[in-house]
Amino acid sequence: LTAQSLQCIDTGSQVCNLAWSKHSNELVSTHGYSQNQIVVWKYPSMLQLARLTGHTFRVLYLAVSPDGESIVTGAGDETLRFWNVFTKCRANKESDSVLNLFNKIR
Repeated sequence: LTAQSLQCIDTGSQVCNLAWSKHSNELVSTHGYSQNQIVVWKYPSMLQLARLTGHTFRVLYLAVSPDGESIVTGAGDETLRFWNVFTKCRANKESDSVLNLFNKIR
C-alpha cells in the first residue's frame, strides 16, 4: 500500500457520486454545479465516453441495478432518471458499454 494518487482528472464541476461498471472498464460520475450531469468514463484512460443530461439540479444520488446494466440517478430537481448505461453482449459473452452499441449498428 503506497497511498499514492494514480491519476487526477479535473471534471469542471462538483463530483457527487462514482460507480464502477461490473462488466467493462468504465465508471460513472454524477455532478453538481455547474453541469448537473452524468459522465461515463473509460478507465484507465479517463476518456469521456458520454455526457448524460436531463437533470436541472445537482445529481445527488446514484445506484447501479443488480444486473449492472442500468443506473438510476436522483437530483435536487426532485426527479429520478433511469439510464441504460452498461450492457452485456450475450451472443459472445463479452462485456460492452451501451455507448459501443452505436458502432455495431452501422
